[in-house]
Amino acid sequence: MSWELLSASKKTKGVTLDPRTKLIVLITICFLVLGGEGGGLALVTKPMLTAIPILLLFCFGKKKAALVCVIIYVTCYLGEQFVVPVTTGATNFVLLFLCGFISRVLPGLAMGYYTVRTTTVSELVAAMQRIHLTEKLIIPLSVMFRFFPTVGEEYHAIGDAMRMRGIRFGGKKTVKMLEYRFVPMMICSIKIGEELSAAALTRGLGAPVRRTNICKIGFKALDIVLITFCAVLFILTILRKIGLLGVLA
Repeated sequence: MSWELLSASKKTKGVTLDPRTKLIVLITICFLVLGGEGGGLALVTKPMLTAIPILLLFCFGKKKAALVCVIIYVTCYLGEQFVVPVTTGATNFVLLFLCGFISRVLPGLAMGYYTVRTTTVSELVAAMQRIHLTEKLIIPLSVMFRFFPTVGEEYHAIGDAMRMRGIRFGGKKTVKMLEYRFVPMMICSIKIGEELSAAALTRGLGAPVRRTNICKIGFKALDIVLITFCAVLFILTILRKIGLLGVLA
């Protein structure tokens, strides 16, 4: 399978990060970029956090995806800083929404994409067990981690089947486009969820004894640097919230 998420080990490209580091960086981006405030310290931290998933994608070999992310983010960032202030009315509202929304959501999507593509389920489960997370959370997380890539594969398979039958926008059966795509997707999604839940239990995730695995995880120098960087950003943000960093506010 192209996603390689069920294997115990796989060949990796570029730098390798511990799954816990990926989750910490993803959570940091979601809190400080997607949900953070603008201005002051955010003018520095947001571009830095955005650069992390882009560099990781580039090192992973997804150079085209990294370049697209750079172009989109730089365009939205410059538009938000220089174009939006000089516009008014409906144009200002539309540009502010598009530039602000994309520049906030894009880093999280890029980091999530990198996390999913570079982490196997075994590595995720091992990482969750290392931090002593309860099985009640490990099992749903492992199922959800595999669910979206599997749904993506089914979506492409349905698209291929539709093209073989001449069902496409602009064809003779355009009216039935939604029916032929979404009905199979809903049925496949329900079935995939049930099968993945059964597979998780079959792999021993719900067993009373501790589950073993053969994948190797652990913190390296880059992991420590990224975790420290994220921790510093959170501390600075908290200090700013309570007013101890008035200069950067």
